[in-house]
Amino acid sequence: MSGPTVLARKWRPKTFAQLAGQEHVIRALSNALTQNRLHHAYLFTGTRGVGKTTIARIFAKSLNCLAGITATPCGECSACKEIDSGRFVDLIELDAASNTQVDNMRELLESALYAPSSGRFKVYIIDEVHMLSKSAFNAMLKTLEEPPGHVKFILATTDPQKIPVTVLSRCLQFNLKLLPPSLIESRLRYILEQELIAFEPSGIKLIAKAAQGSMRDALSLMDQAIGFSLGKVEESLVRTMLGTIDKSYLFDLLAALHERNGIVLLEIADAMSARSVAFDAALQELASLLHRVALIQTVPQAVAEDDPEHSNLLKLAQCFKAEDVQLLYQIAIHGRDEMDLAPDEYAGFSMTLLRMLAFVPARNDMLLTTPNVHSGIRPITSVAQVTSTPPPEQLVGAQKIAGETVSGTLDWGVLLAQLNLQGLAQQLARHCVLKSFSDGQITLCLSQEHKHFQTNKMAREKLLSALSEYFAKPMKLNILLGEIESATPAVMEHQSKQIRQQQASDSIVSDGFVREAQSELGATLLPESIKPIQQA
Repeated sequence: MSGPTVLARKWRPKTFAQLAGQEHVIRALSNALTQNRLHHAYLFTGTRGVGKTTIARIFAKSLNCLAGITATPCGECSACKEIDSGRFVDLIELDAASNTQVDNMRELLESALYAPSSGRFKVYIIDEVHMLSKSAFNAMLKTLEEPPGHVKFILATTDPQKIPVTVLSRCLQFNLKLLPPSLIESRLRYILEQELIAFEPSGIKLIAKAAQGSMRDALSLMDQAIGFSLGKVEESLVRTMLGTIDKSYLFDLLAALHERNGIVLLEIADAMSARSVAFDAALQELASLLHRVALIQTVPQAVAEDDPEHSNLLKLAQCFKAEDVQLLYQIAIHGRDEMDLAPDEYAGFSMTLLRMLAFVPARNDMLLTTPNVHSGIRPITSVAQVTSTPPPEQLVGAQKIAGETVSGTLDWGVLLAQLNLQGLAQQLARHCVLKSFSDGQITLCLSQEHKHFQTNKMAREKLLSALSEYFAKPMKLNILLGEIESATPAVMEHQSKQIRQQQASDSIVSDGFVREAQSELGATLLPESIKPIQQA
């Protein structure tokens, strides 16, 4: 006795109306069927699980339904039923990944010369068509140039770049898009309700996100979740199954950053390590969380009030300035990119957190409370450590702000990145350090070796204009020549590039494949050819 049918097969759409998403493709095909303006070859492109083969089969039914060529096949006639069950003799499906050779293609094309046995058209669905050999494509091209009137080709591929232009030019091409998580979530809800399976909406949301735009992957994950569950698809079960990050860790991390509490920050990282959390995924989730914070800061209604995370997101939006959220997001993204260059994942993750701690200025105007009931980390409920006296320099080039009207720190390097300067004005600013900052006046220090930048009047005026625009009021700019004790943004950038270059070189030199190539093949490593994956 066979087991239950997997969801992806049981709930495969049988009509265009049942399809989730891909409206642009459905509309075009429906209009062509209704007006009987049919092409002889169609190409569906898109990643796995977005509906290429499903649409091809529905299109085959539309062409062969006994009720006539229609965008709404009846589903009851012999042709429709046989296509649904995979028994229609005039629908030939070929997996090009398993039939790459020219002989397979020639055999298929020879059969295309004969009239359909029972249907109106012979329909050939060739999946992963990019896997065909060059000679097989050449054989297909001859038929595509002068196809018999009773033949329709439907080609599907995940990699259209590998298909010869001569073949592409003879097909109507439709690009199927990744399905948005909200659409996948809605479809999963409907299926579970029809299957009478209890679920938590938050668990469905996790699966919809993990599917990454593929409905088939979503249904496969749902099958797995149902198999794991004891009658109810719960968030905790899905999170365990997917290995996704417990969001409470992330909220606690941002709370510690807000308090500038490095001890708690590393305690959380240690707790995550103890639970074997994937730090690469943690940075991805952290960036996603910061994106949602930025959304609620800019467009509050973008996050629904009934969203389970709405309350915590609102607190974070109030605790961090918009520019700080943007900076944290950027650091998280770069930290993830650099993970492969780190000594190990924990070092890469913790260093990213320390970089966030170093770059984000102290805030003492808001309180963030996010109790963590999962990781065992104590709730962060006090900002007693934050005072009006800034901590030691967090970034090279940051100075204590002079003047009695302002209290805190101003990071010249971070400010410079936001001024959008170019040319000599940018070079002037990059070779300065901040000496003092008071209400309406900024004093910079420039070394003697770069004094030629100071003499350029246009560069000074552009820098002053940018500062006035940034602070939304007229500013005064003083540039003094003298000895610089801390590193300028230009020096920091140079040092960062050197570090990244050294990390890249160390990574290549220690790579097992490179060592084997040097040992076995006598290969020579050219140091000048080594470049970091992303230059800072």
